[in-house]
Amino acid sequence: MYASHVLPTARDYGALYRSFRWQIPARYNIGVDVCDRWAEIDPARTAIFNLGADGAVEQVSYGALREASNRLANALAARGIGRGDRIALLLAQGPAVAVSHIAIYKLGAIALPLAMLFGVDAIAYRLADSGARALITNAQGLAKLAAGRDVASGLEFVWSIDGSADGAEDFHAVLARAASDFAPVATTPDDPALMVYTSGTTGPPKGALHAHRVLLGHLPGIEFPHEFLPQPGDRFWTPADWAWAGGLLNVLLPGLHYGVPVVAQKFDKFDPEQAFAVMAKMGVRNAFIPPTALRMLRSVPRPNANVRLRSVGSGGEALGAETYEWGKSALGITINEFYGQTECNLVLASCAAIDVSRPGAIGKPVPGHRVAVIRPDGSRCAAGELGQIAIERPDPVMFLQYWGKPDATCEKFIGEWMTTGDQGVTDADGYVAFVGRDDDVITSSGYRIGPTEIEDCLIRHPAVALAAVVGKPDALRTEIVKAFIVLKSGHPPSQALAADIQGFVKTRLSAHEYPREVAFIDEMPMTTTGKVIRRLLRQRA
Repeated sequence: MYASHVLPTARDYGALYRSFRWQIPARYNIGVDVCDRWAEIDPARTAIFNLGADGAVEQVSYGALREASNRLANALAARGIGRGDRIALLLAQGPAVAVSHIAIYKLGAIALPLAMLFGVDAIAYRLADSGARALITNAQGLAKLAAGRDVASGLEFVWSIDGSADGAEDFHAVLARAASDFAPVATTPDDPALMVYTSGTTGPPKGALHAHRVLLGHLPGIEFPHEFLPQPGDRFWTPADWAWAGGLLNVLLPGLHYGVPVVAQKFDKFDPEQAFAVMAKMGVRNAFIPPTALRMLRSVPRPNANVRLRSVGSGGEALGAETYEWGKSALGITINEFYGQTECNLVLASCAAIDVSRPGAIGKPVPGHRVAVIRPDGSRCAAGELGQIAIERPDPVMFLQYWGKPDATCEKFIGEWMTTGDQGVTDADGYVAFVGRDDDVITSSGYRIGPTEIEDCLIRHPAVALAAVVGKPDALRTEIVKAFIVLKSGHPPSQALAADIQGFVKTRLSAHEYPREVAFIDEMPMTTTGKVIRRLLRQRA
């Protein structure tokens, strides 16, 4: 038995979109929904398969999640934590992440997930900006706190899942002392639950504050690209950090909501061979894999034959036609691209099962969301006209506000449209294609050039592993296209190779789109969410 689908049974996109209606209850709490509800029905049901570094698999039940989260909620309440208080979580994938989120939600407090890849400054900024009262972390996180002066100065207490050290108390000992019964706070769908900081590709990161309804808002956007999940035998996994909206709201919380087991595995760094091994060993059927990770999977000569995926969703950056076609040939499925932002996630998607799928396009609006490409005055663009992707409010998946930044919140909207800062084009059939961030679009000799198509072409070259293009200021052409390339092993950089790559693009795209400069780099600068930080590349250019 699984949670019921929120999408209607229609298998025609038009009928599906027209017949969908939101069902938002007057009282709703994410913690109760993803844990206690299942623990009442079947406490032994597996919620999480936790794959350890030694290869051992721990099965965590909904009953165990309920007891641990109740103990944690009591322990937090005993320290004076209540409604609206921010609790930071600096943890790798594992059961403690789920326990912590559930407890914080049941308490009516606000979860503040932080990525393990963050450096000391990034952690300090978010702790200070959010006014977090406490932190739950591990030994790796404690080492980061110790490395920076005053990083944790505003925190009232720190608990570590790896035992007491450096002023932190033992998380498990704290739980053992607390009572296992807890009455969850009666929250409304609009009460704050979660704050995720934007990746900060432009300007300092902002805390996007979300209400409990954010999970309900995600559900159509989970079912659509994962081809009507849940289905018998489904099992969910992502290499994305659960601290990111993509890992947390695209996989962990929806998986727990639907009763679909979620596979957890601590990744220090994405390893494509290891990723195939995990999917094969754990019987993963449904995966969210960001485009950059998919491109890295492409580099594995012989993918694990025991991988039996039913659905792969991808988002966070443009997928590109090349990776789309690779998914069909190597994985035997159509990768369903989707789109959203930290502020308003999973609003556009593909669903190959009902023929909503087109190479080079994200897809169409997910049922329940009103999405358009708009002009600066808020009017809708015509088919084929470049504009900004925007989502109309109200929408249950949309954020409440930027934490402590009312002006920035207001600036995010043009009338009732929440702007994304992403350039896109809608075609005559209603498909939306991503062109690039506002500041990623290159203006060269009067042409407006999006980086996606060029990067997609570049990775088709046999020597190229990863590629990113930016505009470099140029007196004659305004900007020229400059490519930064990570080469595959066995391909040393050279002028001759650069010229070959330039010719490869020139003959396949057009003379105005080929990179006039090529730079070979050892590593691509990326955010913790796997997006290329083009700002750094523009500075280098």
